[in-house]
Formats: sequence, structure tokens, C-alpha cells
Amino acid sequence: MAKIIPFKAVRPTRDKVSLVAARSYQTYTLAERESRMSYNPFSFLHIINPGYKYHKDISGQDRYKLVRNRYLEFKEDRIFMQDEIPCYYIYKIVNREGTAFSGIVAAASAEDYEKDLIKKHEDTIEYRENVFKDYLKSVRFNAEPVLLTYPDNDVVANIISEIQKDRAEYEFTTTYRDTHYLWKLDDSKLIDVLQNEFESIDTIYIADGHHRSASSYLLAKDSKSENNEHTGNEPYNYFMTYLIPESDLRIHEFNRLIKDLNGLSKEAFLIKLDAMYRIENRGNELYKPNGKHHFCMYLDGEFYSLYLRKSNYTFENPLDALDTQILYKTILEPILGISDLRNDKRIDYSHGKNDLVTIKSKVDSGEFKVGFGLVPITIDEMKAIANNHLTMPPKSTFIEPKLRSGVTIYEF
Repeated sequence: MAKIIPFKAVRPTRDKVSLVAARSYQTYTLAERESRMSYNPFSFLHIINPGYKYHKDISGQDRYKLVRNRYLEFKEDRIFMQDEIPCYYIYKIVNREGTAFSGIVAAASAEDYEKDLIKKHEDTIEYRENVFKDYLKSVRFNAEPVLLTYPDNDVVANIISEIQKDRAEYEFTTTYRDTHYLWKLDDSKLIDVLQNEFESIDTIYIADGHHRSASSYLLAKDSKSENNEHTGNEPYNYFMTYLIPESDLRIHEFNRLIKDLNGLSKEAFLIKLDAMYRIENRGNELYKPNGKHHFCMYLDGEFYSLYLRKSNYTFENPLDALDTQILYKTILEPILGISDLRNDKRIDYSHGKNDLVTIKSKVDSGEFKVGFGLVPITIDEMKAIANNHLTMPPKSTFIEPKLRSGVTIYEF
């Protein structure tokens, strides 16, 4: 019984949306941020990096207050407007490869997150949860939706398809050559149909945005305790999401790069691997793994295929069968001595869209000693992990679509 409701979005005017929309702050290099903010006064980066105005790095509560100020200035300058009635927003992204993603921007219930109707598959870090909760409490808006996925639904799909036959409210292409479209759905009958359809869905899964979901839940919990007249209908009880059907979700692998062999020679390392893997030398041509429990390895100018010796490995639950977990339990931890996948400086990650050329070049340059390539995790594996209340190792999935900040904003 998922509560997925329409809301009155604050959003850019049509003529400025392409200038406002920004990638997640962390994905920009310092030079990229400086360039965009220098030449584009409408970029959402000016809101989330308010210290730029004063040529100063500002952090903590001082930064949060300035974020709020910059946001209000964008509203005062009519860069942003707000819809008069609650709406759903049909959002379509077509990436540079031509893959299309269509879904609905809406508000999801923080209570559903607490009740596990919105399921997670990744661990969150308590410190980051609380930092972002404090940020949300100060700025009082969501600007980047949490990506949720739901089982394919013909009724929802047909409504999305019909709405997309009309002219889009927004249509713009980014410098990454992704094209974004947005339609406003304000028909009360269709809104009721969509709301009822989502209420019939037992479980929705977080695809991307675990910390934002957890922080929104903490914010709702705090706000409820501070409000003696709490009803459950206050905006703080919800958070902004982008819901797409499972068939639209694209999951790419995260490959692993390791700086050293933990004191082992190449030969000693290969002998240790032989206990758990059947190893075949594939020469210096690029080689990709082609199935589950099958990895490629690049070491000393050569690719190797690694096939798990299943008779030596026990599958007790869905996590044990996950390739990122297998690699961790059989190689990274026992042989290479990497137990903390989040913080160990000897390991780095490269998502599958960068392909194996990235691994080869970084090992050949001497920056890393060995690289491992994996196949992508499937949606069924992700759901099995979530349904069993397990969590994947860090950097198990690189998920598309990647959303832009500032296109729709949820106020609370």
C-alpha cells in the first residue's frame, strides 16, 4: 500500500530550465564547477554552493542558511515558479546512446520507508544521514529526487504514454547530450487512478538515493516529535522521488582497482587465487567476463579469466551469490587484505560505462597493480537482497538514469 502523492513543485520557468538544471554537486571537478558558475548565473550550483558569491568556502549551519537565502533569491527573481495545485510530473530522459527512461516525479511517504514498504539494498552511514537531515531541516526543500523502481504496471505505463503525446512543458539537452522532457499531469481523474495503482503495489525499491531516503525519514521523525498538532499530512512526512518501472532501470557494474598485491609476488598471488578459481590467461587483448561468478583480471599487461570453483564456496543466502560479495570474500579480504571497502585507500572503483580500457590504462600506468572486471548485478538480485534485509558491498551497482537537480523541487 505505497503512498505516492502529487505535490506543488517549485520549478524553473520554461526559458531557464536548461540553465538551472545541474548534475549532482559531487560529480563536478573543481574546474567544472568554477566554469559553470562563472558563466551561468542561473545554475542550481549557485544555490548549493552559496559561498561562491563571496569567494569563500563555507560549511555547516552557515552554509545551510546561505543555501536557503540563495534559493529564496531564485524565487524572488522569478527564476523559479510554483504550481498552484498538486501534480504528478512525467519525466523522460533519453541518454546519448538513445536509451529512454520514463517515470513519474512524485512525493513518497517517509512512513513507508520506516515500514519497509520502500526497501533498501545498501547500508547507510549514520553520520551522513544526520548531516543531510540537518541540511534539509535548514533549507526546507528537496531538489534531487530519490530514484525508486516498481514492478511494471500496464495502467501506469498507458497513462505515461498518453501524456507524452502532448507537447512537453520542458525539453532540453545537456552538454552530456542527454535530452530531458517533463510533462505536468494535473488531471484530477488521472491523478486518482495513478494514486490507486501505486497503493496496490506491495513493495517499491530504492534504486539510488539511500542516504537521502534515510535522512528524509529522520527529518519526518524529528518534525513529528516537535509538532504537537501533527496530523500525518504535513509535507515533511514525504520526500521527492522519481519512480520508474523495473524494465526501464539500467544497472551497470562497478569494477575494482587495487594498488598492490599485499606484499605478494605475481606468482604467489596467482597460486593463492588457484585455490578458489580456475584461471586462464587471455593475453593482452581486452577480455570481459560473460556470466555470473566469472571475473576478468588484468595484471602485469595480461588479462585473465577467473571461474569460481563452486565446490569450494557456499551459497547460504542471496548475498553469498552476489559477485561483488564473492570477490570480496575470496580475494579482496583474505588475499589482498582489504576488509574496509568504504575507507581503504588501496581500492578504487570504475563503473562499467567506462569499460575495461579504464582498468587497463590505470594498471599499465602503474597507478594500480591489478584490476577486476565483473558482470552487472540484475534487478532480481537487487530485489532479493532487499527482500531478505541484506545489504550489498559498497559500489555494487552504477544505476541509470542519473537525475538533474533543480528541475523539480519539493518544499516542506
